[in-house]
Amino acid sequence: MYTVAALYHFTRFEDPAALRDPLLALCEAQGICGSLLLAREGINGTIAGPAAGIEAVLAHVRALPGCADLEWKLSTAAERPFARMKVRLKKEIVSMGQPDVDPLARVGHYVEPADWNALIRAEDVAVIDTRNDYEVAIGTFEGAVDPQTESFRDFPAWWEQNKDRFHNKRIAMFCTGGIRCEKSTNFLLGQGVEEVYHLKGGILKYLEEVPAADSTWQGECFVFDRRVSVGHGLVEGPHELCHACRRPILPEDRSRPEYEEGVSCHFCIEETSEADKARFRERQKQIALARARGEHHLPGFDD
Repeated sequence: MYTVAALYHFTRFEDPAALRDPLLALCEAQGICGSLLLAREGINGTIAGPAAGIEAVLAHVRALPGCADLEWKLSTAAERPFARMKVRLKKEIVSMGQPDVDPLARVGHYVEPADWNALIRAEDVAVIDTRNDYEVAIGTFEGAVDPQTESFRDFPAWWEQNKDRFHNKRIAMFCTGGIRCEKSTNFLLGQGVEEVYHLKGGILKYLEEVPAADSTWQGECFVFDRRVSVGHGLVEGPHELCHACRRPILPEDRSRPEYEEGVSCHFCIEETSEADKARFRERQKQIALARARGEHHLPGFDD
């Protein structure tokens, strides 16, 4: 059993490059896999490994400049969720492409999971899902608006085109773990929206704390690792990943005529050329050979 830790923290790193190698070395020494992003604005990522190793890495991160009050969310995975460990340097720890957005300056009102249902059921509240379209497709909160964006960087343009729909509304926003809402609520405040709220700890914290019987969540929550989705109690969900388009699919979708492992599914079969499919088949052949040699290869999250 692997312990999985999802974490992020906005702070000011003067030299994130200097933090990379010691962090990577510690993760590797502790048998940790996953991905961490470092930027001048902070740290973000998901890691997995033995519980003691996760605690050692979290202690290291908490000791970084400005990270003493780091928060994280723990869950478990039955199998190794990532093939290897990566620590990457980025311009942003979550890409929105808005240089003026600064969550350290101000963000929306945090709403605890226990108080979320009452807020989103209020008549003067509009609920917006800030995640990507393929994430929303397998689960969201009842009554939530789906911007149908392919990337978080598309959100500002979507808001500009749709903002009149939300005149005189309080805005409640949510995402997987909370990081996208740190930026999206700051963005809306900068656009003149007066009352903006976001789910503290994101969907993951809600699914961890709110009983299924009391929940307004519908479906599963997409996660960016081998588990693909989780449900209430953060129990691993039924979804798999199409390694051609990286969209979540259900086990029964493998029986559809459009499905070919690593090559296509019913979502993407018309989106790729025959040359693409030939390339995917060759990749799948290499994956099969690697598996036969007993090597880890988890396409989709590590390629």
